[in-house]
Order: sequence, then structure tokens, then C-alpha cells
Amino acid sequence: MSSIKDIVESTIEKNSIVIFSKSYCPYCRRAKTLLKEKFPEIEAAILELDERDDGAEIQNYLATKTNQRTVPNIFIKQQHIGGCDDTTAAVNSGKIAGLLKA
Repeated sequence: MSSIKDIVESTIEKNSIVIFSKSYCPYCRRAKTLLKEKFPEIEAAILELDERDDGAEIQNYLATKTNQRTVPNIFIKQQHIGGCDDTTAAVNSGKIAGLLKA
């Protein structure tokens, strides 16, 4: 389990935008598109959990870390934002822009 924790924590630590996603999920697609449109200068780290052998373990770890079982599960500057609706609200309120400028 520690290697899963290491993967998740180091990805969050090293990237300004981290999206834990599933390639077929429409909410994930919407959130990825929104973040790419609003912040094109920032490369997001995207982990497609359905395309990884350890995807289920990562999702289980995220559930214990964030109390969120669903994807997308999004972090901005190491702060958990939430899913698609939470991310949309945070973009619209300026919260994400503020975090990325900090």
C-alpha cells in the first residue's frame, strides 16, 4: 500500500494540477477540458485510473484520503478541490486561479 500512497502523494506534490480520472467518464472529460481551456499554460498531471493496473488501489487510497470515491478527483497546488461540479464552481469563483498564482 505504501507504493500506492507514494505514487499519489508524489504526483500531488510535484504538479500544480492533478486529475485522477477515468478515460470514459464524461465528468472527467468535462473537468479536463475546463482546466485546459482556463489554464492552458499549466500542464496537468492526469492519471487515467481505468488504464492503470494499480488504478483500483489508487482509487481506494484516494477514497480514504479525500472521502471521495468518485472521479474526477482533482487537486490544485496540493489542495483537494473535489469532482467536476466542485472544480467548475472553484474556477467560476476564482479560487483555482488564486491557488495557481500563489
